[in-house]
Amino acid sequence: MTDRPLTLMAVHAHPDDEATGTGGVLARYAAEGIRTVLVTCTDGGCGDGAGGAKPGDPGHDPAAVARMRAEELRASCDVLKISDLEVLDYADSGMAGWPSNDAPGSFWQTPVEEGAARLAELMRHYRPDVVVTYDENGFYGHPDHIQAHRITMAALEMTSLTPKVYWTTMPRSMMQRFGETMREFQEDMPEPDPAEAAALAEIGLPDDEITTWVDTTAYSGQKFDALAAHASQGENIFFLKMGKERFGELMGVETFVRVKDTTGTALPEDDLFAGLR
Repeated sequence: MTDRPLTLMAVHAHPDDEATGTGGVLARYAAEGIRTVLVTCTDGGCGDGAGGAKPGDPGHDPAAVARMRAEELRASCDVLKISDLEVLDYADSGMAGWPSNDAPGSFWQTPVEEGAARLAELMRHYRPDVVVTYDENGFYGHPDHIQAHRITMAALEMTSLTPKVYWTTMPRSMMQRFGETMREFQEDMPEPDPAEAAALAEIGLPDDEITTWVDTTAYSGQKFDALAAHASQGENIFFLKMGKERFGELMGVETFVRVKDTTGTALPEDDLFAGLR
C-alpha cells in the first residue's frame, strides 16, 4: 500500500467535453476523495464565438474563442471539483470535412507519436488507476475525438502503467430517449433524412454491450452547472433548456466500455474503480 491517492484521468478533445461525457463521474469520484485529472487536448477555437458566430462567419476570431473557452473550462473544473487540469493546447480541428482539419498545427494534423509522448509524460506523473477517453470512432466521428483516442492508447503503450481503461459510450436505448427529448424541447427540429437517421441509429452500442453503468444521479446538478459554464456553445443550450430535474432524469447514468483491466472484476460493473478499493 502507498499514500498515493486513487486517480482518475479523463482525456477529452475540447473544453465542454468533460461535462457532457464524464461530468457525472468526475464529480462523483472527486466527492469520494479520488484525485481527478482532466486532460483537454485542444483550445476549442472552432467553437461558437460571440453572438453564436460560427467558424468562417464575420466576427469569428478563433484566438478570442479559445481564450473565452479556457475561462469556461476553468469554471467547469471548479464546479466538478476536478483536482488537476492539463491543457495540451493544440488547435481545434473542427468538425469532419472542415478546412480546419488540414490546418498546420491542428490536433488532427499532429503526429500521434508527438501527442502521445506528451500525454505519456502526464500519465507517468499522475499514475492514473483509471483512464477514460473515446472509442476509435470518437463516439460520433469527430476528428479531434478520434485523435484523443489515438494518443491515449498510444501513450498507454509508451508507459509501464496498467490502469483500467474505459471508452465513453451510450446505450442505444438512451440514445432513443435522448432523440425523443430533443424533439420535445425543440418542436421546430426537422426530421433527419433517412441517411442521417440511419447514421444516428448506429451511434452508441446495444445495451447488452455496455460493460459499466455508473449512477451519477446525485451529481447531475453539478454536471448541469458544468455545462452551464460552457454556455457560449450553442450545442449546450438544449441541455440547459431542460432544467436540472429533467436533465438529471435523462443524464443520471454514465456508461462505458471497459477495454483494459487487471483486476478481474466481473462485468457488468457499476463503478470504474471496482476491484481497486
